[in-house]
Amino acid sequence: MSKKGLPFLRRMQNRFHLSSFQTILAGFAGVILLGALLLMLPAASRAREVTPFLDALFTSTSATCVTGLVVYDTWTHWSLFGQAVILVLIQIGGLGVVTMAVALAVLSGKRVSLMQRSVMQDSISSGHVGGMVRLTRFLVRASAAMELAGAAVLFPVFARDFGFRKGLWYAVFHAVSAFCNAGFDLLGSRGQFSSLTGYVKNPVVNITVMALITVGGIGFLVWEDLVRNRMRLTHCRLQTKVVLAASLFLDLVPAALFYFCEYRGISGGTRILAALFQSVTCRTAGFNTTDLTRFSDSGIFLMIFLMLIGGSPGSTAGGMKTTTAALLFASAISVFRRRDDTVMFKRRVENDTVREAAAILMMYLLLFAGSAMVISRVEHVTLLAAMFETGSAVGTVGLTLGLTPKLGALSHIILIVLMYFGRVGGLTVIYAAVKKAGHGARFPKETLTVG
Repeated sequence: MSKKGLPFLRRMQNRFHLSSFQTILAGFAGVILLGALLLMLPAASRAREVTPFLDALFTSTSATCVTGLVVYDTWTHWSLFGQAVILVLIQIGGLGVVTMAVALAVLSGKRVSLMQRSVMQDSISSGHVGGMVRLTRFLVRASAAMELAGAAVLFPVFARDFGFRKGLWYAVFHAVSAFCNAGFDLLGSRGQFSSLTGYVKNPVVNITVMALITVGGIGFLVWEDLVRNRMRLTHCRLQTKVVLAASLFLDLVPAALFYFCEYRGISGGTRILAALFQSVTCRTAGFNTTDLTRFSDSGIFLMIFLMLIGGSPGSTAGGMKTTTAALLFASAISVFRRRDDTVMFKRRVENDTVREAAAILMMYLLLFAGSAMVISRVEHVTLLAAMFETGSAVGTVGLTLGLTPKLGALSHIILIVLMYFGRVGGLTVIYAAVKKAGHGARFPKETLTVG
């Protein structure tokens, strides 16, 4: 292999002796810092003033980690240049820093080394290192096609409401933001932090945005598997079947609960659109078509639950991932039935994978709950409101009850850390920080009673 491919990643790994997981963390951190510096420039704000570093860092982290939590309304505060920087960060964060680096290397005609293929493999959670270049080409082309298709469908609506030039920019921005599951919007001209509330009755905007969110959130490897097997699910890998089944369940069941419990004041097709949109956006995207502050406590708690689960592995979404939740549920079922193995779609799942899922669940719950308690204490807000913001951050969702812009510096730093952790992935952080233990002596076994 040539040693010319991706020189930045190679130099960084060789100079600092970084593992693949550490390279992923460093890559995201570098893009976030660069984005923050660009957003601090006077040209990035409408007032042509320097944006405070912490606010710029928060916005850059939210965009790169495709979250959508903001301290400023995107349209009101940021200039066209600032919005363009945010859009580029969203695109890089959605596809992944390593994926974008590999794509640039491939487009420039450079060879991709085995080390870079290995980093790419860990970045998208692929089970094998072979075919990374081919997969990268597929991801970039498919992503561009879907974003362009979404923009083409949204354009007539936005052009009608905002004129040709602004409508075109709105269509592109919101298509990329939806596909990358970012949740950033430019509709502040209709009211700050309004998101898509002005389009709750518009089926074109609702269906298009939901479709982009869903396609972006199911995972790159799922697309590739479906295309390779010509959409025949019986021939697809276990991962694809679990992702599609879990995603369908997590979209439809909460939508029914929202429909019957939270949207009783809305009638007709608008009620169906609102309920389904809220269910889809909760796990990954951060857009909203209705006022979230009007939800009951039980509705807010359901949204927190969905935000923590998030999207699927190797996708533009964050969170614990649908496969983690599905595997833990299947493991519980196996215990209830007194089976020795965890079985999904007539396939046995290794116990090591179940242990990893349990570890991920514990990490996310500790981060989510611990951070919420700190924010609740420091900001003197209810624990439920704080849990909503921290769940949205660590799940890289971006929904908010209006609390984030009002928080202090310490709380913003906590949310920055949560967004970063949620995007790069729990296991990536752990594997980057902890060296693999050797095969030492095994301790005596003893029974422990649980339950």
